[in-house]
Amino acid sequence: MSILQAVLLGLLQGLAEFLPISSSGHLAIFQNLFHIGEGTDEMFLFDILLHFGTLISIFVAFYKDIWRLITETCGMIKDLVMNIVNKIKGAETVRIVRTGYRKFVLMVIISTIPTGIIGVLLKSITKAASATLIMPGIFLLMTAALLFIADKAPEGEKNPKTATYLDSVILGAAQGLATLPGISRSGTTITTALLCGFEKKYAVKYSFIMSIPAVLGACVMEISDAKGSVLEPSYIVGMLVAAIVGYVAIKTMLVVVRKKKYIVFSIYCLCMGIVAIVGSFIVK
Repeated sequence: MSILQAVLLGLLQGLAEFLPISSSGHLAIFQNLFHIGEGTDEMFLFDILLHFGTLISIFVAFYKDIWRLITETCGMIKDLVMNIVNKIKGAETVRIVRTGYRKFVLMVIISTIPTGIIGVLLKSITKAASATLIMPGIFLLMTAALLFIADKAPEGEKNPKTATYLDSVILGAAQGLATLPGISRSGTTITTALLCGFEKKYAVKYSFIMSIPAVLGACVMEISDAKGSVLEPSYIVGMLVAAIVGYVAIKTMLVVVRKKKYIVFSIYCLCMGIVAIVGSFIVK
């Protein structure tokens, strides 16, 4: 893979992972149009590195929240152990989930379960769909419809303290379905969060932080497929581009959600979907 190709794919990953236009759909379309990695397994390692690049951008953009979540997780584990010890001794126990951040931690864990189950069930379908142009095109049309709905969604008031565990299950299922190429993960989860009544800022934060265990899990699943792949310098370049562009895209999404400007992305996904579907009948 050339440096230019790696930069372009890193740019696509960084933009489309966080802007609601589907990174997997754009990567599938780009790879099918230009036959990058065709007939080989070289793309598995590159895909893993691209996802690590976007993970870096999430950690940088939300480092304060992520650090707080990590410390609260450690605190929950400590309290759980102490409760077990106190239970044996007959002493008083403490409530483990007693802050908004601790509830946030538990909700993300709960969301990861349906995401993982659905992701595993759809793995073969996702792989087959990614090898075509028509399927990402169809799924992009679905994303366009979701973004149109998001643009009309009413204001929400739910925050970490008032959101429910059922919300986390619904959001996890939405994220699982977004593994299909062309269905935007950020667009689907943020739209779902808004429809569940989440505050705009919390909807974006939850969507991106919820993706961390999902992306890590997907990378672990692909490691076996990437065995024997050679790490090329261009792969590192693509990863760095994805990280830098991803950070900018996250900051952009915070503004987009606040100002409710989804309709622009809806029209874009509609156009890209049509182009991909038409292209599937032309490109061989």
